[in-house]
Amino acid sequence: MSSQRRSYESGHQPKSLVIVDDTAEWDRAVYYASRWSARVGGGVVMLRVIEIPDQNQQWLGVADVMRAEAIEIAEQALDRASGRANGVSGITPERVIREGETIAQARAVIEEDADITRLILAASDGPEGPGPIVTAMVRHLGNFPVPVVMVASSLTDDDIDALA
Repeated sequence: MSSQRRSYESGHQPKSLVIVDDTAEWDRAVYYASRWSARVGGGVVMLRVIEIPDQNQQWLGVADVMRAEAIEIAEQALDRASGRANGVSGITPERVIREGETIAQARAVIEEDADITRLILAASDGPEGPGPIVTAMVRHLGNFPVPVVMVASSLTDDDIDALA
């Protein structure tokens, strides 16, 4: 990994990474990242990770169809999230679709873009826990390459406006 973030050097800008998944709280992370980025003149990178089952040669055609469907769904999710970010702050986020495990792919995106200075996640306040990504991230916080910001899903737009 790049040992040094370059986001504040000439020709660079700080960026937030947001993971867009199927949880209800993704909107809180997008809203926070968009507001923060608008205030500091930064950017937003939106990541959607798709999981494709192992490809067995005899099922290769089925896997290709599944991949195409997953990419289409990912594009639709990123369209919604990008529209939200643009509506909140007038920014056009970068969009990334990856295959694999979410935390590993988030780390890879961060390693490839030295301008990413933070990962923004939203935590659910529901009885089932904070959500799958937040739960998985807890094991990696001690050695994650950038700060991780957790936004409570109970925060309103006005609450976030006062914070970011």
